[in-house]
Amino acid sequence: MVGAANSSVVHPVAVVGPTATGKTALAVELALALGGEVVNADAMQLYRGMDIGTAKASETERRGVPHHLLDVLDVTETASVAAYQRDARRVIEELMAAGRVPVLVGGSGLYVQAVLDDLRFPGTDPAVRGRLDAEAAERGTDTLYTRLREKDPVAAAAILPTNTRRIVRALEVIEITGAPFSANLPKPGPARYGAVLIGVDREADELDGRVDERVERMFEAGLADEVRALLYRGLRAGKTASRALGYQQVIAALDGDGDLAGAAEATARATRRFVRRQRSWFRRDGRIGWYDGADPGLAARVLDALAQ
Repeated sequence: MVGAANSSVVHPVAVVGPTATGKTALAVELALALGGEVVNADAMQLYRGMDIGTAKASETERRGVPHHLLDVLDVTETASVAAYQRDARRVIEELMAAGRVPVLVGGSGLYVQAVLDDLRFPGTDPAVRGRLDAEAAERGTDTLYTRLREKDPVAAAAILPTNTRRIVRALEVIEITGAPFSANLPKPGPARYGAVLIGVDREADELDGRVDERVERMFEAGLADEVRALLYRGLRAGKTASRALGYQQVIAALDGDGDLAGAAEATARATRRFVRRQRSWFRRDGRIGWYDGADPGLAARVLDALAQ
């Protein structure tokens, strides 16, 4: 049973699944009902100023629930799974000690796994990393991604084809260790802290439509202006932030013919592909109990299950 604020034992809840399924709203509902606080597990929501394009919950949508690990990085900083693991575990342990239920929420599968599983990080080799970085710059990220897909399809399925930094890191680990990058991922066992994993998904066609609507709203809400402002703050130099969905497409448009309608279409296409990769990643984890995000009684149904 998941403990509430007055319980003697508190276990975290992790709300996971593809983009645009309704995870954020559910996490807030659960936190309100359980006496909890939300812990972000979306890699791009770590960044200050990246609000519209990451669908970061507004203060109104947070409904007074404290949120942790939002807005903790500048766009020039590089997000690190190892640093996130350290920080998220610290927050979760502090909340549990205070009798508050941590509600971990996000669609970054590796980040969730870093918190709840025994995920360790192999060392680095600057020479190998430098060579791969140079190759990516010279021959393009697509070339390296194709190689990763051949060497380790499991790892490739979890990494955006445009995420140069993570592709380079995976190939670096493969070269250093002689084993697939995915071999460093732990076999799922009982989740750390006794966490309960809740998956939220929707029918594929419905979710594609929701993605298209979300992207349209983002551009109407001023995503291009948000990107312009962040460019003045160094977004272009950010190895992670500049590759975020929506942001990289707007940057390309601003650097090119200024076709923001085309950027919106490209963002929607890329996001739909990303949703499929997210679904593939999370569906491999048999610990996750799955729920339909379209269910109007979703929160009540999940709370009933947690009470068991």
